Amino acid sequence: MRTANRLTRWMNDLRGRSCRGGISQVNNCVCLRRSRATCESPREPDNSATFPELCARIPTRVATLVRVMSKSLPLRHPDTSDPEFMTRRAWWLVIANVLVPGAGPLLSGNRRFGRLGLRLWLYALLAIVVIVLLMLVLRGPLLFFLTTWWGLGIVAAVVLAYGIWMGITMLETLRQVKLFRVDAFARGLVTVVAVILGVIPIFVGGFGAANILQAQSAVQSIFGGPSAGLKLPADGRLNVLLLGGDAGKTREGMRPDSISVMSFNAFTGQATTIGIPRTTVNFGFAEGPMHDLYPEGYYNCNVSVCYLNSVYTEVTYHDYDMYQDAESKGSDKGIEATKDAVEWITGLDIQYYVFINMDGFSDLIDAMGGVTIDVKEPVVMGANDEGQEGWKPPVGTIEPGVQTLDGYTALWYARSRYEATDYDRMQRQRELQDAIIAQLPKAMIGKSGPILGVLDEVVKTDMPKGEAGIIADLVLKSRGRDDSVKLQLSPPNMDPDNPDFDAARVLIDEAIKNPQPEETAASTEAPAP
Repeated sequence: MRTANRLTRWMNDLRGRSCRGGISQVNNCVCLRRSRATCESPREPDNSATFPELCARIPTRVATLVRVMSKSLPLRHPDTSDPEFMTRRAWWLVIANVLVPGAGPLLSGNRRFGRLGLRLWLYALLAIVVIVLLMLVLRGPLLFFLTTWWGLGIVAAVVLAYGIWMGITMLETLRQVKLFRVDAFARGLVTVVAVILGVIPIFVGGFGAANILQAQSAVQSIFGGPSAGLKLPADGRLNVLLLGGDAGKTREGMRPDSISVMSFNAFTGQATTIGIPRTTVNFGFAEGPMHDLYPEGYYNCNVSVCYLNSVYTEVTYHDYDMYQDAESKGSDKGIEATKDAVEWITGLDIQYYVFINMDGFSDLIDAMGGVTIDVKEPVVMGANDEGQEGWKPPVGTIEPGVQTLDGYTALWYARSRYEATDYDRMQRQRELQDAIIAQLPKAMIGKSGPILGVLDEVVKTDMPKGEAGIIADLVLKSRGRDDSVKLQLSPPNMDPDNPDFDAARVLIDEAIKNPQPEETAASTEAPAP
């Protein structure tokens, strides 16, 4: 009896006692509100109909409703008897879901699924807008997030998850298409296209996540150690020691060939680069183990020559028991000893260091697809004949002009001493380092995999994860400024064989406090080491 009462009430609704969805029953005539005038002539409702008669009318009423809904909402309530229309509808749903993931199910009737897809799509657009805005106004915090292992892990998970979700929305769209009602000729084509379009975002998401996880691995291996911590700017500046090292066959261990300090204004990004000749002598050390070992200065050292770059060699070759916590901070005793010497020479507090292994330099440049250099004068690819064992004649010449060098040629550009001074070579090494730093971000866009594969073999630093993003932001800021300074502590500014460190510190202080865009060039009138 209860079921009969429900059906009776439903039939009465169809007769006009209620109106839902914009459809009205007027005098037993089903019509849209906008077209009541087109209804049949009025008839008195048959309120005396029995229950079996009402049940008999249900299929007719339902069919009428379906026809009206098919006309008003053809994608959601299609006329499944028309294969041509169902084919067009299938293509419309597939294309809509490609443009807006979730639109296909939403338009075809699965509202809950479609609305979820639409929300996620809007969230993705919002995230892109936020990232763009952060890159424009707050790049530092964004890069901080992207140079932490947990930040990259979150990004990788989101990229992979959204790629999978886009694939799922396409599969749901394909289910809503009702393939068995589509034209037989187009049925297979619709299926293949939908499946391909569903697999592509999954593949892209997986590929992107794999590259991000590779970057996460590189961040984990390159930046800092377990005890590395954030260091605050000193006098409003962050100072980074740059070392370019090489291990030759005739050398005792590793020797830094290129030594410089990049001093950044922690707020504006203004950069002052201070180049220090590796052959500098008669220097001292900041407070620490090396100062205790050489309290009067670096004289009578335990290696063949007492140059600045000999500090690293002596400490590591003889394995002095000092700087025991260096390894836990992502450094080593040779670098810490060199840092103490540079702090004494420049009078600056060095927060971090970056060590570039020249042995792997060529691999990094090849992974980048080459590096573009403006060669000022011919560079002979060879070494001077000084009677050393294994000397070989030059193998070629790098001609002047703007050109893209591969790894092998770029390494010769940085190392060549043929008929050139040590200061010439130092200058070329810094030019090459600057070019790589400037061109690496662009190269990462299309060659991130090969670059990340060799980066941890070339670069070593004690910057903690996250802080590297802050330094990267300062580097990018400095590229857009015209007051960056390059100061070379070589003749005429300073004679590395007889240095006046007090005068050098005055030059450094003036370069930092009153930056002038023009570079103080190094003299080329100096003997090769």
